[in-house]
Amino acid sequence: MSKRFLAPHKDSREKPVIYHCISRVVDRRFVFGDLEREQFRMIMRMMENFSGCRVLSYCVMSNHVHLLLEVPPMPAEGISDEELLKRLGGLYSVGFVGEVAKQLKDARKMGSEAFAEAIRSRFTYRMHDLSEFMRTLMQRMTRWFNREHRRTGTLWEERFKSVIVESGDASRMMAAYIDLNPVRAGMVADPAEYRWSSYGEAVGGGAKGNGKKSREGLVRAIMGHKGAGFDAEKWKEAAKVYRKMLGLALERKACRAEEMVQTAKEKRHEAKVKKSLKKVEAEDLAAAKNVSAEVGSENDVNDTVLPELRMAEILSCRVRYFTSGAVIGSKLFVNEVFTSARERFSSKRKDGARAMKGDAKAARGMLWSMRDLKVWEIGKW
Repeated sequence: MSKRFLAPHKDSREKPVIYHCISRVVDRRFVFGDLEREQFRMIMRMMENFSGCRVLSYCVMSNHVHLLLEVPPMPAEGISDEELLKRLGGLYSVGFVGEVAKQLKDARKMGSEAFAEAIRSRFTYRMHDLSEFMRTLMQRMTRWFNREHRRTGTLWEERFKSVIVESGDASRMMAAYIDLNPVRAGMVADPAEYRWSSYGEAVGGGAKGNGKKSREGLVRAIMGHKGAGFDAEKWKEAAKVYRKMLGLALERKACRAEEMVQTAKEKRHEAKVKKSLKKVEAEDLAAAKNVSAEVGSENDVNDTVLPELRMAEILSCRVRYFTSGAVIGSKLFVNEVFTSARERFSSKRKDGARAMKGDAKAARGMLWSMRDLKVWEIGKW
């Protein structure tokens, strides 16, 4: 299964695809300092402007990078010359863009649509494409790094890895998993303190001090399944949900998540019980269960609180499935991808969705993986 998985709707004219991409420095050497991380982020943003792909979440570590990347389809009508030149301006010099503009103008003046399209295709084939986005990003970073450090050769260990991620619970959790990388590595106590991540940029501002791109990306990762686009105006709403998830994960790491969730459950029970049966003590969970028909069952609490605890339990660990699971999402989503790639599996395999194990077992019933990782693979990084 070395061939990269692609979503069944990758050629759709309407539905975008989300990928978690990971690339590591050769020999996993710790070579990215502040300057290198800042440069990587700058090139990444340039590639966004050029390619039409959008970064939902990212984290640049000392020896590897994570990106949650949304790859939208190329518009059915393509892009105009004006849009093409605007995108070129995000990656190339003013002089280069001016030369392309002149070539296009001359081709149009001659009435040669074939010539004009040949000029356009030199660039458009690299747009709205996962592999081209990552290839150009990695190559440009390598060239800059080698010049800066007077070295030659490859910078990256191997071809980047990617995992298809479903919009909704999966994309929200993957974004949080990425932003929590420096916390799990012991570099910071709070993801907001790490400048070279989507959350750190969103709350602290990027190189230009606004962090708008990161806020837009996180809004999309957190609320995209509800129809939210890249809308920075929705950041306050999305941030409340996101910060709660990140906060629970941090408490989980400090071994206090269960205490927090138990407190939340007790408060919910207390409010319901007092409203319907004043004589029932809020702390008496057994009594509350007996009157569940009147005040609501404990499942009402579990449905809102316990999934967050389960997410926190996962996010506090390194999860192999998130880098090697091939496809992450609901059972229906994973099976949809499996069906589209049926020829890659033996006839003995009847479906694609596999329950997660190890540190990710708390996701059972919520998230599924395409790959059924072995015990030794789960703990490998």
